[in-house]
Amino acid sequence: MSRRFYLGLALAEAVLIFIASSLPGSAVGLPAPWDKLAHASAYALLALFLRAGGLHPGAAWLLAVLYGAGDELHQYFVPGRFSDPADLAADALGALAAFLRRRG
Repeated sequence: MSRRFYLGLALAEAVLIFIASSLPGSAVGLPAPWDKLAHASAYALLALFLRAGGLHPGAAWLLAVLYGAGDELHQYFVPGRFSDPADLAADALGALAAFLRRRG
């Protein structure tokens, strides 16, 4: 598949994350630790799509983490939601986990 295809998937993932983050707090109900797993999974997928789109792994990770930071800022303005540094940490770890693989 082409790099543009994967960049398109990365954009679609970013839009899905934005939409989910725009839901009021009453519409979101994942309890811990499932909420952190959802964050890690979403940002792992975003980082993988960015990498498959041709970005260097470090750049893909950084872009995913910056998007996560922007997402946390965005949630500050959504009724019933709040910015959580632990969510950003889950985003960063998920994006990092996307590039860890077993060797041997």
